[in-house]
Amino acid sequence: MQLQELHMLVVLAEELNMRKAAERLFVSQPALSQRLQTIEKSWGTKIFLRSQKGLTVTSAGEKIIQFARDVTVEQERVKEDIDELEGEIHGTLKLAAASIIGQHWLPSVLKTYVKQYPNVKISLVTGWSSEMLKSLYEDHVHIGIIRGNPEWKGPKHYLMRDELYLVDTEIRNIEDITKTERPFIQFKSDSTYYQEIQHWWHQKFKTSPKQTIIVDQIETCKQMAFHGIGYAILPSVTLHGSGSHVHKIPLLDAKGKSIGRDTWLLGYEPALQLKQVQAFLEVVKACTREE
Repeated sequence: MQLQELHMLVVLAEELNMRKAAERLFVSQPALSQRLQTIEKSWGTKIFLRSQKGLTVTSAGEKIIQFARDVTVEQERVKEDIDELEGEIHGTLKLAAASIIGQHWLPSVLKTYVKQYPNVKISLVTGWSSEMLKSLYEDHVHIGIIRGNPEWKGPKHYLMRDELYLVDTEIRNIEDITKTERPFIQFKSDSTYYQEIQHWWHQKFKTSPKQTIIVDQIETCKQMAFHGIGYAILPSVTLHGSGSHVHKIPLLDAKGKSIGRDTWLLGYEPALQLKQVQAFLEVVKACTREE
C-alpha cells in the first residue's frame, strides 16, 4: 500500500462518512469509494461496512487502520527529523484549541507564526476544552490550548485570564435581572464552564431565570445579545468591538472579586522539543507580552 492510501484510511476512520472524508481528501466521492474497494481487495477483507448512517469499522478494519495510523505517524516523524537536519523549520504544527480561543485569540497568533515560518503546515481542531484535552491525551496533537484549570501532569504554561461579563443592550445593573422579563441567552459549553455560571447565578439570585434561550454556538449567543434579544454571560475575549450600545457588567463572587476563566497551554515534553512547536511557543510568548 502507498502512504497516500494509508492516509486515506486514517481520514475515513476519523470521519466515518464518505462525503466528509472525500471533502477532506479533495477527491470525488465515487473516486474515494473505488479506491477503498481496491484497498479492501488487496487486503482480502472488508475494512468498513457501509450503511445509510455512514461507515462502521470491522474487526479486521480496526487492525488495518491502526497499522495505517502507526505508519503515517512514523512517516511524519521521519520527515520532521529530515527537516531538522536541513536546518529550516518545516513539519506540521498540530493544535487543539478551545473554540473561544480558536475564534478570538489564536488567529492573530497564527498570522504572525505563518508569516515567520511559511514552510510549516498547520493542523487545527477546535471544540470544547474537554474534547481538546482528549485529543491531547490520545496524542493526536502537539499542543492543547484549554480553558479552565485542567489536571495535567506534563508541561503546563499559563496564557491568560479573561473576566466574565453580563452583556445586554438594556440591563445596566446586575440587580435589574430580577425585574426583567428578557430571556437569558445561553450557549452550550463544557461542564466546568456551565457549572461555574450556575454556581454564580444561584448564589446571587437563589432562583432560576424567568426565560432562557439555548443556542449551540457562543458566536450566535453573542450576536443575539448584541442585537437586543436578551442578555448573556460572555468572556471578555469575545467582546472586542462590541460597541457603546452594549452594556458590560462584570460578574463578581461573594467576596467582590471578578469571576474569570484561565487559559492554559499544555503539551507533552517530546512534542515540545520539535522545532516547529518551539517556534510556536516563542510566537505565543511575544504575543502575550504585547497584550
